[in-house]
Amino acid sequence: MKSILFLVFLLTVIGCSPARRMSRELQTSPTYTDHFTGVALYDPGQKRALIQHNADKPFTPASNTKLFSFYAGLLSLHDSLPTLRYITRNDSLIFWGTGNPLLLHPDLPDTTALAFLRSRPERLFFSPANYTGPRFGPGWAWDDYNDDYSAELAPLPVYGNVVRFSAGKTSPARFTDSTHTVADAPGGVYRTEFGNQFVRPANDKVKRQDVPFRWSGELAAQLLADTLHRAVGVVKMPIVANARLLRGSSTDSLYKRMLFVSDNQFAEQVLFMASTEHSTGPLDPLAELRRTADSLQHTTTFKGSARWVDGSGLSRYNQFTPNVLIDLLSRIYARVPQQRLFALLPAAGQSGTLKSLDMKGKPYVFAKSGSMTGVYNLSGYVLTKRNRLLYFSIMHNNFTQTVSEMRRRTAELLKEVHERF
Repeated sequence: MKSILFLVFLLTVIGCSPARRMSRELQTSPTYTDHFTGVALYDPGQKRALIQHNADKPFTPASNTKLFSFYAGLLSLHDSLPTLRYITRNDSLIFWGTGNPLLLHPDLPDTTALAFLRSRPERLFFSPANYTGPRFGPGWAWDDYNDDYSAELAPLPVYGNVVRFSAGKTSPARFTDSTHTVADAPGGVYRTEFGNQFVRPANDKVKRQDVPFRWSGELAAQLLADTLHRAVGVVKMPIVANARLLRGSSTDSLYKRMLFVSDNQFAEQVLFMASTEHSTGPLDPLAELRRTADSLQHTTTFKGSARWVDGSGLSRYNQFTPNVLIDLLSRIYARVPQQRLFALLPAAGQSGTLKSLDMKGKPYVFAKSGSMTGVYNLSGYVLTKRNRLLYFSIMHNNFTQTVSEMRRRTAELLKEVHERF
């Protein structure tokens, strides 16, 4: 009789376990069934999955893809970022870009390259010949060319490859003469699709707007010359094997901005810089993407369950399952000490793209979000009240509600995890 009572008690406890109750909610509550929801919750201490809800189904990840670019950087980049490759020939210095996006960047500038070029007595020549790939990633929306999140891919980004407009100001100033004021222009600044002609409204009430410009080697050289106050020529010279490498600012400064504000350009250019670290040949960001993917392919979780095509997550061709994200989070945590990792990731309710999440008190969620129309995902680490560290990936696709509503539902789910586990 006692054994039967104990069995009944045990079944009751198991049936009411937090994981069992939350799994049932995920299957039955309209909060999660009115669209496509996937949830994976993993306990690294016990090495077991706690919740698996559509965890092996592919989802559009949006900016959760940046976690893969982060991992690619961890595998390939040094503590300081590659800035330029260069050689000297007689009285000339010829340099190539490494994909580093910080040269004259409006928010996170690195002056290493400028100081180096200013100090050189030789004539300066820039060669863009080490990258001949496309200006956009696979599957990017062509009509997003005017939006700040669609800066063009380039071997030597300058000013973040955007023009910054504010009240009465244009930076870089070179674009002032190609900006025209139109009385009946709609709100905001617009650029011609295939040129660098800009239109801004006559009322000039633009507080601040970043508009990508069409990048070219000639334009990059002109912008550099404007800043250096010396000529910078352009040559189409293939990069040579003995080109020397100049290093600049810390890698973590780039990672932090990439993850905090979900900077698409930084995520894409990480793959360019990883290519620089692996070869003195032409820049091949897609090869770096494949290299990183190959390092994950031996796991059954990744193999056949993922499709990765760009660094930022702008493409809807990307497909990852929640369990693939869990595996990635495990690999990242194994490489980066917790204190450093949590300083690089946004803290829910406190910083970055997670600042608006309704989570009061000491931060307990450190994660990367990803959103676009019909997509909201959050993957990262959660600390529970019982001092457990758990990995999670919560993915919402194919909803018609606002992204802010999905953000709210995700916050509520993570509050439950924090309280119950």
